[in-house]
Amino acid sequence: MNRRVKADDPFVVVYVAQGMLIAEMIKSKLESAGIPAMLKYESVGRVLGLTIDGLGEVRVLVARENENDARALLEKNVET
Repeated sequence: MNRRVKADDPFVVVYVAQGMLIAEMIKSKLESAGIPAMLKYESVGRVLGLTIDGLGEVRVLVARENENDARALLEKNVET
């Protein structure tokens, strides 16, 4: 989970949530707009239900070509 995103990486992080519930909501929002998304997380946070010190951190990733659309959608939803 700590690996850095490289310029040639096909996926980019568009949102970092503290907990699976919020991450699933963000993923659903993206997918309902036609933007495929996936979640990346440490399994121990999910197994133990911890959301402290980064253990509950869930990253929402999209394909690099969808990054701008995903960020615009998430910004729009935050503002409303």
